[in-house]
Amino acid sequence: MPERGGFPHFMLKEIYEQPRGVRDTVQPRLAPGGDRIVLPGIGLTDDDFRRIRRIKIAASGTSRHAGLAGHYMIEQLARVPVDVDHASEFAYRHPMLGPDELVVAITQSGETADTLAALREAKSRGAKTIAIANVIDSTIAREADGVLYTYAGIEVSIASTKAFTAQLTVLYLLAVYLAQARETVTKDQLKKLVDDVAAIPKKLETVLNVDFLCRELAEKYDRSRDFLFLGRGVHYAAALDGALKLKEVSYIHAEGYPAGEMKHGPNALIDETLPVVILVSRDPGDPESVLRYEKTLSNLREVKARSGKVIALAAEDDREVRESADHVIPIPSAPELLLPILEIVPLQMLAYYIAVRRGLDVDKPRNLAKAVLVE
Repeated sequence: MPERGGFPHFMLKEIYEQPRGVRDTVQPRLAPGGDRIVLPGIGLTDDDFRRIRRIKIAASGTSRHAGLAGHYMIEQLARVPVDVDHASEFAYRHPMLGPDELVVAITQSGETADTLAALREAKSRGAKTIAIANVIDSTIAREADGVLYTYAGIEVSIASTKAFTAQLTVLYLLAVYLAQARETVTKDQLKKLVDDVAAIPKKLETVLNVDFLCRELAEKYDRSRDFLFLGRGVHYAAALDGALKLKEVSYIHAEGYPAGEMKHGPNALIDETLPVVILVSRDPGDPESVLRYEKTLSNLREVKARSGKVIALAAEDDREVRESADHVIPIPSAPELLLPILEIVPLQMLAYYIAVRRGLDVDKPRNLAKAVLVE
């Protein structure tokens, strides 16, 4: 049985285990020269991947949020259209599938009932299937054509932390693998993509240093009734999971929303009592990332103009964000597709410390189970 190892709760221990979990997930997938990705157990050939014309991702909860990030990763790198489904809906909407489609089913336990139902529906319609799971030889791993394991280690706390960052990592590796199989990137680009993901564990260790900032923010906002989390593009996936973590462990109502949709409803919620968490991280070397950053910075200023309290995740040297936000949590620089792996850590910590201050059972939130075994 796992021990807490000096931590007051498994959730905090598992947050701190994320650099190791990501490192253990990446290292076995690096080719000896460090210039390619290898995926033993993938179950499909490069020819199969070249024939794929569409990918569907089916998952629930946190795993679905990982899938939303994977959607951006795969489409951008491998140039294959991707749809993301709630697994609980997938099997019942008569999905149009065939041999040129790939269904990726994501589940931490490998036993999630609705995700298993989605996988079985996909197989019955002739689609190729890959499972992403954290449990070796789980049901979904046995039934899928191929499996990609997340080597996050045993996760005890019901609110998933290290399994989520490992899922994000595996989806990035899959996107890179698809790109190299379909030859949508050059050799130099491929080498950089591999180097980028190999550097993430070290950056995660740096992110853990924001622990004290998250404690201070918990002291300020532990009595809030609502939170709004905003992100644009791939950052929206991290915003969604940050909101989910907060509602799971603190029982505070929290909502994740695309930053570009603020004018379509969420603006009505903003007043001096509403904390708004905005993900404003960017990749300075990517013009599209910079453009998204500028638009999100405009959203941040809109919130401040309406008296909202802004907690921003941004680069440490981002002067514009520091001048506009109430609080800034620094995030190390990284390529945009990998930033959610770094951004989610302080959001997990914030949820954890708020729940602790509210005197709640952090590891076992009410009405929730680690594995959802019935639909």
